[in-house]
Amino acid sequence: MEISVVNGVLLMLILMSIITWTIAFMKFREYGRAVKQSEQFQKDFWDAPDWRAGQAVADGEKGDLSTLAKSGYVEYDQFIKHPVGLRFIGEPNEVLQQPMHRTLVNILRRHENGLSELATIGSISPFIGLFGTVWGIMHALESISKSGTASIDVVAGPIGEALIATAIGIATAIPAVLFYNYFLRRLKLMTMDLEAFIESFLRLASSQIEKK
Repeated sequence: MEISVVNGVLLMLILMSIITWTIAFMKFREYGRAVKQSEQFQKDFWDAPDWRAGQAVADGEKGDLSTLAKSGYVEYDQFIKHPVGLRFIGEPNEVLQQPMHRTLVNILRRHENGLSELATIGSISPFIGLFGTVWGIMHALESISKSGTASIDVVAGPIGEALIATAIGIATAIPAVLFYNYFLRRLKLMTMDLEAFIESFLRLASSQIEKK
């Protein structure tokens, strides 16, 4: 029973390590794709000759910035059609800002997927490894007491095997923490870029409204 508990701990840590690297691989691809899409959209959108050409760019491309722009254009068109409705009372910037920020929140939630799992693995895996070590040492000491011998040769082997669980727990936690901090930093930079685009889009939309 004791051996099966330690083995179970080791299998759990190995599984957590696999989950960590799988999430990291997926997030690297996700963030890399998001950066390429955003760079392409920024170039195409700001090179557009006019307001409606920019809308065509937003409708024709994919990515976080195009999603933001689409939500802004939808709200802008609704505002132009029904400027006196209760929904559109207030300054144009404030009216357009709310739906774009709701879209921003949804985008960030999607990019946050997997980060909580990395944080959890990084936090608990050392304690799971320590639990396996303690359990293994208890089993080893019980076996030593039954054998009636306590030489270094008899003690070192079982204790060393028990310590493997702690080592694996730490080895599982380190990549999880590093990946979590790295992707959290990427997410913060991405948030700053998205918010900057919202501000620029709102200024552009306001200038279009003033022309009406």
